[in-house]
Amino acid sequence: MNAIEVENLSKFYGPARGIENVSFSVKKGEIMGFLGPNGSGKTTTMRILTCFFPPTSGTARVCGSDILKDSFSVREKIGYLPENVPLYIDMPVFSYLNFFAEIKGVPSRLKKKKVDEVIQRCELQSVSHRLIRKLSKGFKQRVGIAQALLNDPEVLILDEPTVGLDPKQIIDIRSLIKGLGGSQTVILSTHILPEVSMTCDRVIIMHQGKLVAVDTPSNLTKKLQQAPKIRLKAEGPASDIIKTLSQLSGITAIDRKEPGSEKNGFYEIEIKQNADVINEIAKSVYENNWKLKEIKPVDMTLEEIFIKVVTEEEGDNNT
Repeated sequence: MNAIEVENLSKFYGPARGIENVSFSVKKGEIMGFLGPNGSGKTTTMRILTCFFPPTSGTARVCGSDILKDSFSVREKIGYLPENVPLYIDMPVFSYLNFFAEIKGVPSRLKKKKVDEVIQRCELQSVSHRLIRKLSKGFKQRVGIAQALLNDPEVLILDEPTVGLDPKQIIDIRSLIKGLGGSQTVILSTHILPEVSMTCDRVIIMHQGKLVAVDTPSNLTKKLQQAPKIRLKAEGPASDIIKTLSQLSGITAIDRKEPGSEKNGFYEIEIKQNADVINEIAKSVYENNWKLKEIKPVDMTLEEIFIKVVTEEEGDNNT
């Protein structure tokens, strides 16, 4: 059974569209990335899934519970970290988590155990007795995630969890989120492209309130990459390498990158779809006594995928 099923969700604010006809599913234990620029509809979708407000039309189920017919059951099954973390900054970390454990209905006999567990899981031991207002932004985000985990939610929804963090804090939070996969189903909203590729199993791309793609980054690459590419690093006369490899069947173009010296450079080789030429390239390098240092397929980056998907969507809307 899927942890989340979304069917034709739409939300309008008067004449303004928030989201329109959004449908997708998330598998149990999966980390799903919600990717899109600010204003694309990510937060609106998350707020509907958390029963913050109802959709204009459509519905969704979280672990089998309908967001419209059984919203209290949905809320019991989710943990939510909004973009602006609601922290009581004049409370110590431990007291804040103990307070929220009570609000979330954690039984009294289990409260201390659950608070201790999330403190350890989110690596808050060193700051558990400090006032929240004295914590760094990164530790405040950890406190927010710990709060979301207190009720052992089956689904964890995180809205822009690394916004405003420094590079080390971003790495730490990414590692924490990655560790949640499998035990919790996670929806991670972000407009930061590396966030998704480094953390998520699949990606949803949203643009102007509409869902434009749902797939793994690798599958999106295969679907969108019109001209597959191979990256080659070899030592040898550049002009001879380009001339020789250009004659191989299946190769459509060779572009020298980061040339360095005349005899040592990188080459980006475009090939025809389904052409299997890596062995032929390696054989040519070997037979000409050039030194092969690297050869591998080149995938599109998530940024390139996003730009291509959004560009195609805008093109379809203008036709």
